Amino acid sequence: MDQDWEERVTAAWAAFDDYAEEDAADFRAMIDALADELPADSPLGLFERACAWDSTGHSDRAVPLYREALERGLGETSPYKGRRAKIQLSSSLRNTGHPEEGVKLLSPELVAPPDELDDAVRACLALCLSSMGRDREGLSLVLGALAPHLPRYQRSMANYARQLVEVDPEEE
Repeated sequence: MDQDWEERVTAAWAAFDDYAEEDAADFRAMIDALADELPADSPLGLFERACAWDSTGHSDRAVPLYREALERGLGETSPYKGRRAKIQLSSSLRNTGHPEEGVKLLSPELVAPPDELDDAVRACLALCLSSMGRDREGLSLVLGALAPHLPRYQRSMANYARQLVEVDPEEE
């Protein structure tokens, strides 16, 4: 889509916190109006609608929209938004009781080309793993994501993260 549309979407999201909880439908209507400006088959419109449902507490309504946006090629239209959709869909899947689907969706993102969303991938994946009772793996991901941001102890934290998931030969 053109830069003007992207700027208006960005402005709408920048105003999100100005909406009271009881005004969630008004916010979604604003996003719907922006999405309606796009061609009917645009994955961008589906993505923005999914985000609006998700952000207003309706993960169940967001899941099918995220899925459809990805199926219609959101990742090809906008690789960044495609990756965001995977993160957000995984979170919504966890919220709706399907964390294993979130793990399946996000695990390949651990080896994707790095970008500013890497830590969000790890945080969301950690939550999905924890919801499945795999807390050590989740903690390992979070410590691994945190380690590079620490002013000290980076190597130690990275080692601890790795050790959390290493198999002890005596346990096998």
